[in-house]
Amino acid sequence: MSPLRIKAIFKKEVKQLLRDRKLLFVLFFFPVFLLIIFGYAVNYDVKNISIAVYDESRSAESREFIDGITQSEYFSLAGYLSSREEIDEVLNKGTVQAVIVFGKDFSKKFLSGVEPPKIQALIDGLNGNTAGIIQNYLNLAVYNFAEKYQTEFLLRVGRKNYIPIQLENRFLFNPELQTTKFLIPGLIGFILIITAIISVSLSFVREKELGTIEQLNVSSIKIFELVVGKSMPFLLISLVNAVFILIAGYVLFGVTVNGSYFLLLITTLIFLTSSIAVGIFFSIIADTQQVAFSAATFFSLLPSLILSGFVFPIESMPYAVRILTNITPVKFYLVSLRAIIIRGVGLEAFWLQWVYLALFGLVFIILTIIVGRKQMSAA
Repeated sequence: MSPLRIKAIFKKEVKQLLRDRKLLFVLFFFPVFLLIIFGYAVNYDVKNISIAVYDESRSAESREFIDGITQSEYFSLAGYLSSREEIDEVLNKGTVQAVIVFGKDFSKKFLSGVEPPKIQALIDGLNGNTAGIIQNYLNLAVYNFAEKYQTEFLLRVGRKNYIPIQLENRFLFNPELQTTKFLIPGLIGFILIITAIISVSLSFVREKELGTIEQLNVSSIKIFELVVGKSMPFLLISLVNAVFILIAGYVLFGVTVNGSYFLLLITTLIFLTSSIAVGIFFSIIADTQQVAFSAATFFSLLPSLILSGFVFPIESMPYAVRILTNITPVKFYLVSLRAIIIRGVGLEAFWLQWVYLALFGLVFIILTIIVGRKQMSAA
């Protein structure tokens, strides 16, 4: 392997990239644009839940309950209903996500303390995840409302409230339970693999379409030197993109790196090397940029979105699908990334992911060299 030949290929690739200003714009603008779009759009937090109220009791207690929940950012009152027929109407049209119903004897039962009153919540179950979150919010609101009145009642009769067992919850690493902090590391992996694989996959194919690949085949350049020389510019661009994404994540969403920046750099280098190896492999086997782009997009986009743990937890997938998740390096990168950025732990917590990433990249590098040698010898 000649460092001089690698340097020459590197300089040639850099000059070619600098001439293609449109591609450079896409490579640097696209990652940050995706981060902004996904960061604001992909969010599990449910807020501004539209509710309607059918209140047959028309009591001060029912109004207090509604006022209490609508003063938060989680519920917004769409209005009061005057008949039970309107309940089906607003839910069928989807104008509200839930209807809260108070019976005629709600206030009487509530103040008597003999029989607990009931509040009925009719929730739109079209989206099961959202419906479950709304149910949890309402359960918590009812619990807080009941606890407040229970405390007041016990104080009036001169009794102390005794709770034999009390659960104390403490949320580590993400105390505010913000889904953005969980999703940003996933977005970094998702964006980097797309930009790395797709941009690199078009590199060799461009040489084929321009006819310059024939000159490289008859030269003294070895396939490994060609692969390294053409990969280095895209590796540097991907590293710059990673820095941009981290800065944008901090400025826009307040996501900070709690762990080691050095470990983050090494992890990203290993991941990008593996991703670029995949891109070069597709570039070697494809004959046109269209085929290379389609293959690289299919391999990078769908698995990294569905099978990496970015959106859907791998633990809840069937066993066969969990095995299939190993086809994307983003899966291993996300484990390391979340450990460094969110938990702030050291290498002992994720060193095995480095091994998986290195093996993943090594397999594709070997395949690329084998296929590339056959093509160069055939030429």
